[in-house]
Amino acid sequence: MRTADLLPLAVAVPLLGAVVLVIGGRWLPRVAIDSLAAAWATLEVACLVLLWARTGDGHSVSWVGGWHPVRGESVGIVLAGDRIGVGLALLTSALVLAVVVYSWRYFDEPPARHAGVFPALILLFEAGMCGFALTGDLFDAFVFFELMGAVAYALTGYRIEDPRPVQGALIFGIVNSLGAYCSLLGIGLLYARTGELGFAQIGLKLAGHRYDALLVVAFVLVVTGLLVKAAVVPFHFWLPDAHSVAPTPVCMLLSGVMVELGVYGTVRVYWTVFSGPHGIAQPHLRAVFVAAGVLTALVGAVMCWQQRHLKRMLAFSTIGHVGLFLVGMALLTPAGTAGVALYVAAHAGVKAALFATTGVLLDRHGSVDEHGLHGRGRDLPLAGAMFALGGLALAGLPPFGTALGKAVTEHAGEERFPWLPAVFVLVSAATGGAVLRASARIFAGAGPRPRERYAGPETTGTGEEPEIRDPQRRIPVPMLAVPAVLLCASLAVGLLPGVGHALARAARQFTDRTAYTAAIFGHIVAPSSPVPDTAWTAEGVLLALASTALAVLLASAAVWGARWPGAARVGPVCRAVGREVILPLRRLHSGHLGDYVAWLAVGVAVFLVVMAV
Repeated sequence: MRTADLLPLAVAVPLLGAVVLVIGGRWLPRVAIDSLAAAWATLEVACLVLLWARTGDGHSVSWVGGWHPVRGESVGIVLAGDRIGVGLALLTSALVLAVVVYSWRYFDEPPARHAGVFPALILLFEAGMCGFALTGDLFDAFVFFELMGAVAYALTGYRIEDPRPVQGALIFGIVNSLGAYCSLLGIGLLYARTGELGFAQIGLKLAGHRYDALLVVAFVLVVTGLLVKAAVVPFHFWLPDAHSVAPTPVCMLLSGVMVELGVYGTVRVYWTVFSGPHGIAQPHLRAVFVAAGVLTALVGAVMCWQQRHLKRMLAFSTIGHVGLFLVGMALLTPAGTAGVALYVAAHAGVKAALFATTGVLLDRHGSVDEHGLHGRGRDLPLAGAMFALGGLALAGLPPFGTALGKAVTEHAGEERFPWLPAVFVLVSAATGGAVLRASARIFAGAGPRPRERYAGPETTGTGEEPEIRDPQRRIPVPMLAVPAVLLCASLAVGLLPGVGHALARAARQFTDRTAYTAAIFGHIVAPSSPVPDTAWTAEGVLLALASTALAVLLASAAVWGARWPGAARVGPVCRAVGREVILPLRRLHSGHLGDYVAWLAVGVAVFLVVMAV
């Protein structure tokens, strides 16, 4: 099979699998359906592994239907993959396989005619995400974006008997759809200017136009939908509401890879479309997006620390780390991109593992409330160990891949922004420390039982419906095996030098606009920049250890700090900060759809202003 044939096959396999599962779900038993879903997910992984190997350090291009360009003019649909795009699709397929295996015997037995619906939706979700990562066409990126979103809405509100998932799915759907409409308007402006829809073709046509207001408006509108999907502040409000009510396997995909696709899409659009000689200036774009990334990281970290609802805690942690990913990509250098690639690959395993162990708690105790679960997780030592290990990995404990990705990104940015390592350390420590605090209280019963301050089930995580039929059953082996494998995979990203070297070469290729454009039209151009270094450094290890130590200190202070000397003097200061700074921030996350739409409009206006200056 030719390499070009693997690109459409990577999208077709999960689509065909979804059809087979929906039809087979009417007659096959549940075990057969689960086995069939796992087989299709495995086939997709094998297809993308083969595509990754054959793509090498170049590009794979497929003109669907054989509609090749004629004299530089094209009307066909193009799929194009380099190792960043193919690698992201491979990461997606690996997480989908993990979710499919984790979901064996996870839900109540549904009626026979509906047994294949959930795994079919998962495979449709996979098709949308893989197509988005591999497309070379702006309009098809929008189509895959909408497929991904529509299926995600259905998965979030999968349990329609409970009104909370339905509300979360509606908020998710409406906010993301408004962002998608903005992207469609931007695509329309670009098509009116250039008459093209392919990334490379639009970039070539824009190279002959001067930088003007239309280009600015088109860029802001196109990336608005992507930034909404990535949950970048102030477009992030939908994400914690959706995560708190979505089924646990769905959360593993939403936080593990879907929001990262938004960051990927934003930077892909810039490099292929807007980075030409008359495009958007790099220093200006770098300043704007680094500022947006830092704001997102800090808001996510602060809000993560404030949560007692475990799913919301992990959701805000995702927002914090997405901010760090955006900062790394906004450096617009191969080194920054390589660091983020490592960070994303490792973070996906860690975050999916943390949601998976949260699902074990929900399975056993029907709650995800940190305070209400105090000491009740002592009967789950393996889950507790994995939850704590995940917290340490989020904090940046070497040799996890999260620590290596963080270190490479910090080093790439400290020359232009010397203060950047401090942001990475603080955000990693706050998000990791929140998880360690919850781990100590739930699985070890550490510290006094927190005082009960009820604020509603959507905030505390009480009143949750278990996602299984019998809470007293033995925990299925896949629910513990999957997070263990995911954590080991994250560890492997930091331990295996070959992973870092491959992603460093991929980052060099990803940031080379000339090589991408040449590959679309059947030419090969040698890379013009050196391969960035992704090896461990003494500085990176020290910063990683510092963020880990700070995370442990924060968690210890939260659990036992009331007994420490001087706590009486520090307490009033902390309460004043909470009252004046944190409480207003928490009130912004109101759960009201109108507020979130208003913030989306404010965000678009702000980005238009700052990009136009």
